[in-house]
Amino acid sequence: MADRRAVLIPGLWYDTRAPLFAYVGEALRRLGYDTHEITWQVPPDLPGDRARAWVGEQVAPALTDGGELLVGKSLGTFATGLAADRGLPAVWLTPVLNQPDVVEALSRATAPFLLVGGTADSLWDGELARRLTPHVLEIPDADHSMLVPGPLARSAEVLGQVCTAVEDFVR
Repeated sequence: MADRRAVLIPGLWYDTRAPLFAYVGEALRRLGYDTHEITWQVPPDLPGDRARAWVGEQVAPALTDGGELLVGKSLGTFATGLAADRGLPAVWLTPVLNQPDVVEALSRATAPFLLVGGTADSLWDGELARRLTPHVLEIPDADHSMLVPGPLARSAEVLGQVCTAVEDFVR
């Protein structure tokens, strides 16, 4: 059994079997992490002002006192409050940096965190990300799924860049 544990927190329409999680999860396992994948059914009428509480209700039961690493994408980044409250390091993939709850929690985090986003994602703010943490991977032209225009091989290269950033961050 691994000494370290990563909790993978999905997005709204991006579950933990999708490419970013498949590759980041494998990178973490190769570095000695056990991974725990959250699955959920997001209520179709989840109001924005309830997102932080709802995500927290889904994630908190998966946490132990072992000092997990949180890895969340999009809607899953509403778990930033849990990370800040518990002093947990985190990797936030395509964080919703246009949401005050998320930015507030990131602003008060005491543990290090990595922010990963793309310049073609309307929810990403690279300038804000760099003010919040020195650990930022910004991919030019990447959208909210971290896909870039052109041949698909370019998007596969982005997956590699994300994995390398995560590996460097957790070492």
